[in-house]
Amino acid sequence: MLLIYTHKISKRFGYVMKHIFTRMLGIEVSYTTKVEDFIKHSGPKITYTKQPLQNEFFIRSNDLLFEQGINDIHIKISDWDGVPCFFEAGEGSSIPFDIFSASFYLLSRYEEYLPHVKDDLGRFPPKISLAFQKEFLEQPVIDLWVKRLLENLVGRFPDLIFKPNKYRFTSIINVTTSHSYALKGFSRNIAGFFLDLSKFRIRALAKRVSVWLNLKKDPYDNFNELLEIHKKFRVRTMFFFQFAAYSAHDKNVSVHRNKFRYLIKSVADYSIVSLSASMASSADNSILKEEKKQLSNLINRPIRYARLRYNKVVIPQTYRNLVEAEFTDDYSMGYSHHAGFRAGTCTPFYFYDINLEVQQPIKVHPFMVYDYTLQEFKKPEQVFEKLDKLYQQIKSVNGEFTMVFSNELLGGKHKINWLNLYQAVLKRYYV
Repeated sequence: MLLIYTHKISKRFGYVMKHIFTRMLGIEVSYTTKVEDFIKHSGPKITYTKQPLQNEFFIRSNDLLFEQGINDIHIKISDWDGVPCFFEAGEGSSIPFDIFSASFYLLSRYEEYLPHVKDDLGRFPPKISLAFQKEFLEQPVIDLWVKRLLENLVGRFPDLIFKPNKYRFTSIINVTTSHSYALKGFSRNIAGFFLDLSKFRIRALAKRVSVWLNLKKDPYDNFNELLEIHKKFRVRTMFFFQFAAYSAHDKNVSVHRNKFRYLIKSVADYSIVSLSASMASSADNSILKEEKKQLSNLINRPIRYARLRYNKVVIPQTYRNLVEAEFTDDYSMGYSHHAGFRAGTCTPFYFYDINLEVQQPIKVHPFMVYDYTLQEFKKPEQVFEKLDKLYQQIKSVNGEFTMVFSNELLGGKHKINWLNLYQAVLKRYYV
């Protein structure tokens, strides 16, 4: 058992220690504020305070884990053998920075509590994040830090028992528009027809009419193909369906359409199905609860996982709402148009609510790439050049590589055949 001595066992301290040692490294850990207990302990041990007690493994603490609320923190980026880090600890520390405070800062999304200008959808803009500005957004820095911490601990305590996580790949299919033309109803189809006509979108008109006449399948209706691909690769996949009333930002098929309901039930026979929450539900938790209830009743099983429309995570209210609606897991922690690690990690973690100083009972599963991020690339090899860099880092730290795809992009006509590329992604990274 690893023993950690500190001057105060705060909630933040316990949260970070449990995440790093128990969940990430599989190390049995306990804490003490009594010097005599620490000195008597014959096994591996760490001092986490301002000054070492003896010649033990020592990490000089920053004040962050022992504070309450939000403060304006000046952050200076340092380098730990090629990996960015912050909260420098000085020469006496066994590692050059306070890994625990730095990890808490990123996991808690501390910077998202600070005053900032949101984008036009009310989201935290990636370009103002510390990771983007200091150019480590595409590095899972927490996982890299923890890997090196383990190496240092094993070097000092060769008998240390640990059981780190294993690499996983998770594919998410986000369905906020299940059909482009079909199942939309007479009035929406007529409005779409005249809109295409007014803008001289002749190809779109031809596709629309072909779908109406059942001459062609709706381009977004690629669910059978996706299920066959998933059977072939036996990949862990989740479908998140929007199941909401029509609104300015939520324009999926009506939840009352029998064919749409049958589609969801048929997908649920072969894959995990959960809720892609509507934009409207982010402003009204009663709507979120109703969407969850209706989808659960349809597939006749509990709905525990959520994704937010446009990945609109507003800290901390979003996670309070999800907890109140009895979701257990969220898959929205990432940026829609920037690949990388919004929370600095590729390992799922529980959300810590700083305003309440409590760990909320919801697990956050960060995603690394949303497929629309990759639209800037014109060739598959450019896509894989970007993804390979992420994959190599995630695999090296036994993280979870989570990607979000939309049936819209997979079914649309682009310079890249995205459905073929999707199969190549599964073959390449699902190992």
